[in-house]
Amino acid sequence: MAKLENPVLMATIGSAQGLRGEVRVKSFAADPTALGDYGNLHAKDGRVFEILEIREAKTVVVVRFRGVNDRNAAEALNGLELYIERDALPDDELDEDEFYYADLEGLQVFDAEGAHYGAVSGVYDFGAGDLLELKGPGKRPVLIPFSEAAVIEVDMDGGRIIVDPIAAGLKDDGDILPLGRSGKPPSDKRG
Repeated sequence: MAKLENPVLMATIGSAQGLRGEVRVKSFAADPTALGDYGNLHAKDGRVFEILEIREAKTVVVVRFRGVNDRNAAEALNGLELYIERDALPDDELDEDEFYYADLEGLQVFDAEGAHYGAVSGVYDFGAGDLLELKGPGKRPVLIPFSEAAVIEVDMDGGRIIVDPIAAGLKDDGDILPLGRSGKPPSDKRG
């Protein structure tokens, strides 16, 4: 198999499910059961996986792959990440304000005045909303919220993102009170 030119992570294989070679899979597709609709899935080591059966199970999908016929073979796949080529994803189904994570990576980040904050080096979702990781030359990576308040514009054609540096947490607003140890603004006690 040829190496994927622009791989997009679609799923991560988890533990074995039963004795017939099925595995629990964390799908990153909008519809988790549509994972097989994008064609064969590829591992970074060159293996190709064809989905024979897929069904929902709480927070994951249970998948049976061609050639994985017993529990031992299924257990050997635990932790394997599966990818597709970016071109396999449909662009015509996206709304104006929807983006594939893979397309955001590499975009340059600026504020409205033209100050540069680096490039998007990763997109994460730890459960409280999407975060963009920015990495600038000689700077440590920083995470900013991928929200309407922080991200003003995503210009895919121009290869850039415009942010509000205060809402993104990249600059301090002089009017904002610092937080005390309790996480609340210090009280204004006089006298």
